[in-house]
Amino acid sequence: MTRRWARRGTRPRAPADQRTRSAWIFGAICPALGKGAALVLPWCNLHAMNRHLDEISQAVAPGAHAILIVDQAAWHTSPKLDIPANITILPLPPRSPELNPVENVWQFMRNTWLSNRIFRTYDDIVDICCHAWNQLVDQPWRIMSLGLRQWAHGF
Repeated sequence: MTRRWARRGTRPRAPADQRTRSAWIFGAICPALGKGAALVLPWCNLHAMNRHLDEISQAVAPGAHAILIVDQAAWHTSPKLDIPANITILPLPPRSPELNPVENVWQFMRNTWLSNRIFRTYDDIVDICCHAWNQLVDQPWRIMSLGLRQWAHGF
């Protein structure tokens, strides 16, 4: 659920779905270039993270190197990760999601395309997630605006 405009003193209605099927958007952005790479997957685990790292690696320009900022989730920091040579993982301190620029992307996507909806089927969930990500990458200025952090470019 997200914030909604409503007349003061009223309680606006918002659709809510009690079913439990989920899709995970594994996404990474390059705020300097306004680009992104993502996969929509049915699970969130080490195998999914390895597939995501492969996707990012393919999106990195030849001769360039990506720094992937991650939180302390087990699948982000596992020694079993197959990290491509053109990616370095930079783990954030625990309980500090505000330091990760991609968190603003997730909030924007939830507020703009993904919240207050009821999906008929699992395929609808996947389709809407893919559509939302594609809308985002079609707006490189938005990725730059949401993701640029002065401290992250001081390396």
